[in-house]
Amino acid sequence: MTKTKPAVRPARPHFSSGPCVKRPGWSPENLAAAPLGRSHRSRVGKARLKEAIDRTRALLGVPDDYRIGIVPASDTGAMEMAMWSMLGPRPVDMLAWESFGRGWITDAVKQLDLDARILDAPYGEIADLAAVDPTHDVVFTWNGTTSGVRVPDAKWISKKREGIVICDATSAIFAQPLEWSKLDVVTYSWQKVLGGEGAHGMLILSPRAVERLETYTPPRPLPKLFRLTKGGKLIEGIFEGATINTPSMLCVEDYIDTLKWAASIGGLDALHARADANAASLSAWVEQSPWIDFLCEDPLLRSNTSVCLKISHEAVTSLDDKAQRAFVKSMEKLLDADEAAFDIGGYRDAPPGLRIWCGATVDVSDIDALGPWLKWAFSTVKSSL
Repeated sequence: MTKTKPAVRPARPHFSSGPCVKRPGWSPENLAAAPLGRSHRSRVGKARLKEAIDRTRALLGVPDDYRIGIVPASDTGAMEMAMWSMLGPRPVDMLAWESFGRGWITDAVKQLDLDARILDAPYGEIADLAAVDPTHDVVFTWNGTTSGVRVPDAKWISKKREGIVICDATSAIFAQPLEWSKLDVVTYSWQKVLGGEGAHGMLILSPRAVERLETYTPPRPLPKLFRLTKGGKLIEGIFEGATINTPSMLCVEDYIDTLKWAASIGGLDALHARADANAASLSAWVEQSPWIDFLCEDPLLRSNTSVCLKISHEAVTSLDDKAQRAFVKSMEKLLDADEAAFDIGGYRDAPPGLRIWCGATVDVSDIDALGPWLKWAFSTVKSSL
């Protein structure tokens, strides 16, 4: 181990798992076309919102008969809007292997009082996907942002399912392939793989999801922000740019800018390739570093965006949980002070460790430069034990 600081810093040391780093070449000047000071219901405002929806469909390859809407309160708002509005007519399988999935379980069990079956797993592992009942509704998180564990594919979702499938895809979409025919509700936020701003969510509905909305009346009051139907019919305007609440047109413009960037570099395949290359670079470094390892041991389940790491050196593993967290915090402070890495501590509910964002807006050269700095920080803190 060495205490000498590496010579090369990451050019953009922003490795936060949300909000994530802006796209390469981003500048506030890119947002000059934003219709600031104009109503989002004006002709120009609606046009920008509709453009954001249309570019989303084109980039992601969303089927023509799926609706895409911009909704309030980020991915959380989109997920709770779907759960409050659609769940209840049949049992639901709730899958979780990290904190956000467990948050949806809390909603289902304690808030909505649903007939819910819990399929969960500890951090670093995944729930028993084969146990999912195709007669039930299903709620799951495609990529566990706080655990670094993702589903390997959608093969476990039955083509003959009777229930609807609600997927929180916020750390997966734009970085991992989704199988649209298996998903009835998909939610995400702009602040993850595209490095957008917070507070806005995306809600994508299949025809089966629309049918559920139009044929099921929830036995609970719905706040205005959750109402997707009127008179038993879908409010189509939500999916054409007429948002439920007032969006930030500056944030909308920022989202459009990044969608344009993604298209310019080769579209969805290019975004997937960038995330894969970043994760591969970090993985190669971890394999050569005996003091650190992945929280998710199975490579087939390992995220290529929110990569979670644990310190495996006995000098740290011999410490109690509180001391291990203090060790990691000391590493974070050193890296932050040297502007080598920002916001890389593991999630507060996760086991003590690091979390490195490897999404598509990260440059692989910065991942390459990060490893030596992590080694330096570890050596420096370890020498003080």
